[in-house]
Amino acid sequence: MSSLDTRNATLLASDEGANGPFREVPTPTAEAGRRALRALLQQRNILAALRVFHEELGDVFGLSLGAFKPVFMVGPEACRYVLVTGRHDLLWRPEGDPVTQLLRHGLLVEDGESHDGLRRQLNPSLHRKRLGGYVEAMWRNTDRVTAKWSPDRPVDMLVEMRRVALLIVTETLFKVDLGADVERLFPAILTTLRYISPGLWTVWPGIPRPGFRRALRTVDDFLYHIIAARRESATDSDDDMLGLLVNTPGMSDDLIRDQLLTILIAGHDTSTALLAWALYLLGKHPEVMQRVQAEVDAALGDAVPTLERVVELTYLEQVIDETMRLYPPIHIGNRIAARDLHFEGYRIPAGTRVVYSIYLTHRHKAHWPDPERFDPERFGPQAGQKPAPYAYLPFGGGPRNCIGAAFAQVEGKVVLSRIVQNFEFTLTGSKVHAHMGATLEPRPGVMMHVRPRS
Repeated sequence: MSSLDTRNATLLASDEGANGPFREVPTPTAEAGRRALRALLQQRNILAALRVFHEELGDVFGLSLGAFKPVFMVGPEACRYVLVTGRHDLLWRPEGDPVTQLLRHGLLVEDGESHDGLRRQLNPSLHRKRLGGYVEAMWRNTDRVTAKWSPDRPVDMLVEMRRVALLIVTETLFKVDLGADVERLFPAILTTLRYISPGLWTVWPGIPRPGFRRALRTVDDFLYHIIAARRESATDSDDDMLGLLVNTPGMSDDLIRDQLLTILIAGHDTSTALLAWALYLLGKHPEVMQRVQAEVDAALGDAVPTLERVVELTYLEQVIDETMRLYPPIHIGNRIAARDLHFEGYRIPAGTRVVYSIYLTHRHKAHWPDPERFDPERFGPQAGQKPAPYAYLPFGGGPRNCIGAAFAQVEGKVVLSRIVQNFEFTLTGSKVHAHMGATLEPRPGVMMHVRPRS
């Protein structure tokens, strides 16, 4: 059925469910298609079109765009179904997708025991008990990047936070100082991210992707080099991620590469988006900025952040939580139906791409009052009733929730508190829109004037 079909697309399917016939998943009318196109052009954001479809069709709807025929699922019950109750009927590995071609057998695109075994290997380096030892690297690499900021020219926080995140993830988890290589790798990493971002490949799977192979060779050369270097110097006491993988019997260089690339891409890109959006929202809301500054000054003074001190930054934590509600870095999740699915009266055939939308769930009017408003108090002690389970899931949920969730939460507080501690910053006034890439990024960037705090 076409996405612009004018028929009411809730025709009954021929097969029967426990409570009567299963319904066919609804698709947009022609008028909804026109409204979605207008929203997309006005807001320069595919998510604006998806919001139109959600408003018209409800929490389960389908699209038909060439070879791209997904079913979208929205809301706490839908997310719980995908992540928990129906997870055994859904596959994480989309064969033929760029993300699988890139990560090969990385943790993110493995199913079953392959995934569980890899997760057991990676977990110790991301365990909460390790986080205190990472805090110094987090603030030190923040200082390393911010030391080059000048009050004489605007700073693009999207670019700068990517530098910070790359330096942090490679030092803490790989024990590699990326300083000398960060500028060389930067263009290659951006090209790699574009390769896995939503684009024409979704409707034209075989579309040429010029420049990707060269970029991937650059990133792979770096990864295989650090793997070889660690194999030469490894000791039984190595407890960082790279060391643990190298010391795992039978772990090939290729499989280690796949895990390192997964963590490098997923770990730094999500943090980049979170930090850039947080700085943008602080710039947009001076009253929130002042309250964060006061909290940071009271907790840190002139001292460097420590795990014990950043735990005290409860309002900053609320700001981060509300930032991830409005702009969740991982804004959608993809699965493939391994068999026919039955959810809330709908039949979803085997082989269907199932997309659960974190972005739309986080702005669901039934679960979030005034959902478009930035309000850190939603997560404060006086907020009253908490959102329903799975109404807020910036790190996913269920047994396969984000392996780096605790790391990312501490990193966000350390980096932002260090920047707030040392700098005043204001937006230049340049317009920003949400871009649905590998993560949800502020585009074209977050341009800010910065000056040291006296």
